Amino acid sequence: MLSRLAARFRGSLRFKLLALGLGPLLVAVPILIGILAGWGAVYYDRLLITKVQSDLAVAHGYFRQVKDVLDRRVEALAGSERLARALRERANPAALDELLREMRRQLGIDFLILLDGEGRVRAASSGPAPGSRYGDWAVVRRALSGHAEAEVDIFNAAQLAEIDPGLTAKAHTPLIATRNARATQRKEETSGMVMHAAAPIAAATREGSAGVLVGGLLLNKNLEFVDRINDIVYPEGALPLGSIGTATLFLDDVRIATNVRLFENVRAIGTRVSAAVRYTVLEQGRTWLDRAFVVNDWYVSAYEPIVDSGGKRVGMLYVGFLEEPFQHARWLALAAVALLFVLTVAVAAFVSLRLARHVSQPVERMHGTMSAIEAGRTEARVGVHPPDIDEADELAELAAHFDRLLDRLEIQTDALQRWGHELDGKVAARTAELAAANQTLRSAQQRLVMSEKLAAIGQLAAGVAHEINNPVAVIQGNLDVLRETLGAAAEPAMDEIRLIQDQVFRIRLIVTKLLQFARPAEYVGYLEPVRLDQVVQDSLVLVAHQLKKTCVEVVQVTPATRPVTINRNELQQVLINLIVNALQAMPEGGTLLLTTGDREENGIPGGYVAVADSGPGIPPEIRERLFDPFFTTKTSDGTGLGLWVSLGLVQRYGGRIEVATPPAGGSVFTVWLPNEAQAA
Repeated sequence: MLSRLAARFRGSLRFKLLALGLGPLLVAVPILIGILAGWGAVYYDRLLITKVQSDLAVAHGYFRQVKDVLDRRVEALAGSERLARALRERANPAALDELLREMRRQLGIDFLILLDGEGRVRAASSGPAPGSRYGDWAVVRRALSGHAEAEVDIFNAAQLAEIDPGLTAKAHTPLIATRNARATQRKEETSGMVMHAAAPIAAATREGSAGVLVGGLLLNKNLEFVDRINDIVYPEGALPLGSIGTATLFLDDVRIATNVRLFENVRAIGTRVSAAVRYTVLEQGRTWLDRAFVVNDWYVSAYEPIVDSGGKRVGMLYVGFLEEPFQHARWLALAAVALLFVLTVAVAAFVSLRLARHVSQPVERMHGTMSAIEAGRTEARVGVHPPDIDEADELAELAAHFDRLLDRLEIQTDALQRWGHELDGKVAARTAELAAANQTLRSAQQRLVMSEKLAAIGQLAAGVAHEINNPVAVIQGNLDVLRETLGAAAEPAMDEIRLIQDQVFRIRLIVTKLLQFARPAEYVGYLEPVRLDQVVQDSLVLVAHQLKKTCVEVVQVTPATRPVTINRNELQQVLINLIVNALQAMPEGGTLLLTTGDREENGIPGGYVAVADSGPGIPPEIRERLFDPFFTTKTSDGTGLGLWVSLGLVQRYGGRIEVATPPAGGSVFTVWLPNEAQAA
């Protein structure tokens, strides 16, 4: 039995190759385990961060929803018929106070205050005395201007006591020494985080405006609010492996409402966040998405800043879940994989070591032959035949076949090299012919397309000129007759008559411009040397009224020294069109960069003007059609002729317009013109 197996092993290469293939595991497995541990940790942590990031998005949405609901409810009360009736009937202050207390209970908030049109207290559910001023609150100022809004603001102890003495006691929180927190001398937190909304009262009284209704909710120790966030983000069964989800509201870095436990049934209210988290979220204004030490343990945590009505970061919203169960599961999985790999490698190494020596001899000789051939010694051969190898097997026959293949390969290589040289020459010649033909075809296509466009425009322009000029001539003639007939009696209406004449002239000018581009040879303007920097300055003067309506900063870089030959008015028309387009691309403001310079192209000296904006840029599919006639992206304005007309004006004098969209954003239109006009 053993002798038959040994004979089969000596005569078959498959067993040897199988054993040889397992050998590299001795090196690969430790590397694979290390890579698995490293990548696993990275992607596992990334998965946990993605999870807590989505949890924070849910918590943020609920926080935003609570503000919106408070805003809508206060606005609904402000516009309610019940409140309007009480104001119209001039209810006494005690009745108004009782009405506000009842409304506050219905809303489930902490206070309601009714202010007059000057921000003074008329009535309140509790606390503020009539006549007290609250007009300096941001939400009140906006409500007095007619806008209902909800915000989060921080009130000190005195402000809370004035609104409702009970709020001061609820907001008071002794600070608890917390590991990793920033050092502080404070012993207690007395301020309160209040979510409040104000809405203008729709009704009007005999004195005028009814004023503003303000309602608010104290978030300090509002356990129902934070538990609701936790129930939404981490419902029962949402976290595997026994992990625990938590949610917290911070005033500055102090926990004012949380379900994180300090002890068994004691919430960690009064503890503080770590210094690293505080610096990232409150000082830098960034969202924290990482593991963090929370009171007594490590949590996968997400913190985002809470800003007040003035945009100041005053607190944080936090959600997170216990990290330990996930870390424990990860290490168990890695340990199981490592153990499996170790057992596999042990068996594979034992087998490979036993069989590798039976394969090494013929493989080394074949390897030496291949190395010699790679070094340029094409005459090298294995020189092995089956009788030359002890215990002959498939490798010996493979070596003999390998030598015969090398002989054939050498002959075929010589032939292929000869054919390759001949083919390279033919391909190069044919490629040159095709390139020349392709260039000719492209030029012909461009000329044909331009001819078709000009022909269509010529027909359109002729028809428009004929149909418009006749009624315009009638209008002009009748105006002249009217003015002569009326004589001095026409003086009171001369402004209107001149206005009609100006508009008639404008119609004639539009028709003339349309014919100008249909028949360019008949309308070539007066040519003169023009300095590009002067034209830029003149164009800015003409668009100054539009610049004043925007928040666009104009930057000029005009080092051009050589003039170009062109009609000044036509070049000015092109630049004004490009500048207006750039301003329209930056409705929220930005930077308009105007650049001139000298540049030679194809041996022709010339100059260029570049108009760059910092807008959103131009998509490729739109950029391809920018210069098509009647193509426009404006839904309510524009005819789609501006860029097409500008291109025709520039090309008439041998120039061109280029469009670029830099990676940094925006778009750049560059007009290049020769120093000596070359009429197209």
